[in-house]
Amino acid sequence: MPNFQIRLRERWRYVHPRPRRRSARAICSLVGVVLLATGCATAAADPSSTDAAGERPVVLTTFTVLADIARNVGGEHVEVRSITKIGAEIHGYEPTPLDIAKASEADLILDNGLGLEAWFKRFVEQADAPHVVVSEGIDPIDIAGDTYAGKPNPHAWMSPRNAQIYVDRMVAAFSELDPEHAEDFAAQGAAYRSELQAVDDRLTEAVDALPESHRALVTCEGAFSYLARDAGLTERYIWPVNAEQQATPRQIADTIEFVREHQVPAVFCESTVSDRPMRQVAESSGAAFGGTLYVDSLSAPDGPVPTYLDLLAHDTDVIVSALGGKSEEAS
Repeated sequence: MPNFQIRLRERWRYVHPRPRRRSARAICSLVGVVLLATGCATAAADPSSTDAAGERPVVLTTFTVLADIARNVGGEHVEVRSITKIGAEIHGYEPTPLDIAKASEADLILDNGLGLEAWFKRFVEQADAPHVVVSEGIDPIDIAGDTYAGKPNPHAWMSPRNAQIYVDRMVAAFSELDPEHAEDFAAQGAAYRSELQAVDDRLTEAVDALPESHRALVTCEGAFSYLARDAGLTERYIWPVNAEQQATPRQIADTIEFVREHQVPAVFCESTVSDRPMRQVAESSGAAFGGTLYVDSLSAPDGPVPTYLDLLAHDTDVIVSALGGKSEEAS
């Protein structure tokens, strides 16, 4: 068993009783928000704040994509929750006292790492739960420009190949947390890996069918470096990380110049930010606005990407369709 350098509760409740959780009042004291103590107490009294049966370990993830992967690996044996809600922008998220209350019920916290959750260090310092960084083991791609140059691009999950490493990390972590169901975790992880490989095969085949001159992916955020590398696409973006959330005139001008020079047929933006800067790029360059891509968050159950596999399939379809000449604007 690999050493994650985390304090997972040994054999969990099968050997020892579930440890006593911190009270909501103590949690509020940790963050020093006295005025919100009542709100914390209300959350602690909410029956949805703990596993209803009290029999499954609670796994808390930092955002909805990780939560969905974890549910596929953990199946019925773990209770998985996400700190951030559907549609939230993960980069600039600020944890609340209620988030700390959630962590007080967790047996394990999963985070992406690679600098994605800039707020997570403060969160963990105030939460009494061990955690695993699921991106450990991937080959990081450094951000190429602006103030983030040289830092690892955190969006490793946008590669189905990297996501298989995430799955392996979760299988190992869940098996250490709950050894009695290790075989189930391994089987569920293997099945999910197969689905991810099928998505990767479909992506590369679809991109290979595009004219070479159309194999450029221009987005608002530089969130597609890993996907672009796997699929053989040239990547360009307005800003490297959504934490900025505002495009400078220089960034927009450089992107327009790239689109014109390379005759890129379509450009894209992500669901968690305004697409106005990219629509300006499209209008000024003559490219079509190809559509909305999903990266940092899943959609609601009745939306286009209720699961991570749906997210990958949706983005593949939108990218390939628009670069092949059928954009969102044309439909």
